[in-house]
Amino acid sequence: MSRFSIYRYEQKRYLLIMKTSALFFIACLMFAACTRRPAQKDAPVNRVPTDHSTMDHSKMESSTGAANAPYELQFIDTMIVHHGGAIDAAQLVATRAQHKELVELAKTIIADQQREIADMKQWRSQWFGDSPPAINMDMPGMLDGMKDMDPSKLDALKENDFDVEFIRQMIPHHEGAVTMAKDTLTRDVHPELKGLAENIVRSQNDEIERMKAWQAEWQRK
Repeated sequence: MSRFSIYRYEQKRYLLIMKTSALFFIACLMFAACTRRPAQKDAPVNRVPTDHSTMDHSKMESSTGAANAPYELQFIDTMIVHHGGAIDAAQLVATRAQHKELVELAKTIIADQQREIADMKQWRSQWFGDSPPAINMDMPGMLDGMKDMDPSKLDALKENDFDVEFIRQMIPHHEGAVTMAKDTLTRDVHPELKGLAENIVRSQNDEIERMKAWQAEWQRK
């Protein structure tokens, strides 16, 4: 066999291998796309994880002995969980919502509450070290804010139906955070925590008013 013939043979063999590999890669991608749950692809890669992000937030229970822990530790651990519920719901908005204004609100919720979670975890480490969890579901506003959160119901909806249900769940959730934050403002706490509570009251009250306006309009559709 001549050198040219050997070259042509090896070239054809190489092209055949590349074609087979490409077809296999495409098949793997199609299989992954068909089997992945929509909610999974919604989660941003920079999400700050919470200890309870995959749990049913409406059925959570208090940590053992939480009520006896320092108030600030209770607030931090409980608010981290509360924020986790909002983030879980807001992550569904990008691929389900009909209204652009709700998409933008969800981005704000995710960014703001991820940042606040990161701050609270840092304060927790500085002030309380490795103290055991102190999630207290009896803190003012916590149960009222979490009881209507149902990510599985949101997961099944699209467009305007999703938008209306998201708002129905998120308004009382925000109201619960505001109640908890207002209670913190009546106590002797670190300036950092007081500043966080003031920001929660201000920002989430503003978001509640916007959601109520959208709710009145979108429920008529």
